[in-house]
Amino acid sequence: MRRSRLVVFVSSLLLAAGAALTGATAAQASPLAATGGYVALGDSYSSGVGAGSYIGSSGDCKRSTKAFPYLWNAAHAPASFTFAACSGARTGDVLANQLGGLNSSTGLVSITVGGNDAGFADVMTTCVTGSDSTCLSRIATARAYVDSMLPGKLDTVYSAIDAKAPNAQVVVIGYPRFYKLGTVCLGLSETKRSAINSAADYLDAAVAKRAAAHGFAFGDVRTPFSGHEICSGSSWLHSLNWLNIGESYHPTASGQSGGYLPVLNSAA
Repeated sequence: MRRSRLVVFVSSLLLAAGAALTGATAAQASPLAATGGYVALGDSYSSGVGAGSYIGSSGDCKRSTKAFPYLWNAAHAPASFTFAACSGARTGDVLANQLGGLNSSTGLVSITVGGNDAGFADVMTTCVTGSDSTCLSRIATARAYVDSMLPGKLDTVYSAIDAKAPNAQVVVIGYPRFYKLGTVCLGLSETKRSAINSAADYLDAAVAKRAAAHGFAFGDVRTPFSGHEICSGSSWLHSLNWLNIGESYHPTASGQSGGYLPVLNSAA
């Protein structure tokens, strides 16, 4: 295990013992994080779907100038910046299409991935259009996938990152809870909203466990998003938008700058 990740590993043991996550665990950054290149990998939560201001050349990947990787690059001016995250990406897409910018000079890598593998879009479609029982059944299927298949897929991605960028500080960032509970809110039932939040927690726990096993930092965005969920009155997440389905249940520009960016800052 590399020395720069020793503190990361120790912190992960504390997490396993029950330490609360209040941002990013294991925040000793690699010295290269400030001077080396930065590579942003992952899915739509990293590319910035929902934040607007999309870069024309990014096409269907919908990379936004308001996404947290773009904001971090603008604030810190690393030696180089590769914005490879892409809307809809699964672990296999990261492996096939996003690792080209990694090398021994890479100082910082961020990644959000796993939600699409677990069937995030289908879960939300089922819960929006189906009954409570149908929603709960689909979530149970997703949780079973997170237990059986996702850990191996994450391990493969994390090992590939480690091999290609052996000197980098790697920050694996999770997903927020979607709903504020216990409020009067049009749309999904409290049963559905609670189950979806629990599913987000379940996914985050699985991602955090695999990140810790590789000595990577885990950035928990649930704390900064607390009070800014859908139904909160000050949401940093888009609710269902029939006019732009793709942006539904994704962070707004405020969610990127106020939720995701501080978590990356604390780890990098």
